[in-house]
Amino acid sequence: MGLGAYAWTAKEREAYANDLGDARALIAVTTAGNRSEADQDPSTWLPPAAGYRCHYVTDWGADKTRWGPSVDPAERAALADVLGGCPDVPVTVTQAR
Repeated sequence: MGLGAYAWTAKEREAYANDLGDARALIAVTTAGNRSEADQDPSTWLPPAAGYRCHYVTDWGADKTRWGPSVDPAERAALADVLGGCPDVPVTVTQAR
């Protein structure tokens, strides 16, 4: 999850890991896909399918907004770069914490 989550309690980490309150939180992927992403953020990893990147970074941003960890400058730049080429679509987020 990145910056800020290191200070979470075990209960907060468990709630994040098991978040079923937002359909964007859990996405089924192949084992190989999961390994390639590992714990990277959009500044170091984006989906190989360019057509999926807008969806991916929008979900990433919604998850960050929902749970509250900070976004570092490299991550922010990568998100802005991808989103600059995406359709302007409103995103609704419900705070989890």
